[in-house]
Amino acid sequence: MPELRRHTRRAPLGLSGVLGLSGALAAVLLLVLPSAAPAWAAPDPGWSAGPAAGPATRPGGARPYFYLEGTPGAVLEDRLALANPTDREHTVTLRGADAYNTGAGALAVRPATESTAAAAWISFGATRTVTIPPHTRAVVPFTVTVPPSAVPGDHPVAVVAAESGHEAAVRVHLRVSGPVLAALTVEHASVSGKGAAAVIRYTLVNRGNVALAPELTVRAEGLFGEVPGRTARTLPVELLPGQRVELSEPWPGAPVFDDVDLTLTVTAPGGARATATASAWCVPWGLVGWTGAGLLGLAATALAAHLLARTRRRTSRAAPSDGGAPTSVDDAGADGGPDVEPHLPEHELTGAPR
Repeated sequence: MPELRRHTRRAPLGLSGVLGLSGALAAVLLLVLPSAAPAWAAPDPGWSAGPAAGPATRPGGARPYFYLEGTPGAVLEDRLALANPTDREHTVTLRGADAYNTGAGALAVRPATESTAAAAWISFGATRTVTIPPHTRAVVPFTVTVPPSAVPGDHPVAVVAAESGHEAAVRVHLRVSGPVLAALTVEHASVSGKGAAAVIRYTLVNRGNVALAPELTVRAEGLFGEVPGRTARTLPVELLPGQRVELSEPWPGAPVFDDVDLTLTVTAPGGARATATASAWCVPWGLVGWTGAGLLGLAATALAAHLLARTRRRTSRAAPSDGGAPTSVDDAGADGGPDVEPHLPEHELTGAPR
């Protein structure tokens, strides 16, 4: 599963969610932890953050992230659990953060100075700093106040706990009720590398208002018919609304010698579908280098033969046939016949031009 990341620190992210959230605590609840730390406890620096158990949580289970949905103007509530299984107390600060896709498609959270969108809807009230005693879990309530002017769709955010440079971000799947649109585009498709090392590169853009789990299919058509592309597979990225990511796809079925047209088809639940095309001229350049050298040598040989033939032809026309000076017959022959010139033999190389 992808992770929520800040610019300089990693922060864990979960995947499944729960509906039906109600109630808020007026103060922080401190609960004694059992001797064994929960599965989601971070080994360093010794404390961790996660959703507190809610009404829809299965017995013995845990929610890896928050899921909140409401209409514009609604006030949504939930609780964050901070666990400290160590022998010393920890003091953490809490805030909301906007989530986004990095250029490579990973999920990340923005720093406090840049979290100016839906993160501003999250409030911990007066409890922004929490001190957790040793072997204790603190349960902290928070609210999400949806503005009346909020647009429908997904608004990716997270709640972040921080201490001494260490941050833990817990994903909040926040949706404002109303019409939703699943839409995307595929752009800048290209191919780099050759043979088994060929790579297909492309850009995905979420043009709708809901997060997408895209699936990619690659079809390839060469001069001699269809060649192996890539069968449909779900991409390891959650594409957030309005986000753009640059992805690459191995193409182990790339031919050695062919002119190929590729069609990339991306789909996602909700009816999102987009295509892009790219061309790839697959050439074994090593073989082309040897072939080019051979053709150059053949051309040089033909030119040398042509020059030699011309030289010999000119020499044979200038030399007398009997070894003396060139002779001719004046105005008329001895028998009064027409003037004639003696025949000079020509020597040509077979196949050379005359």
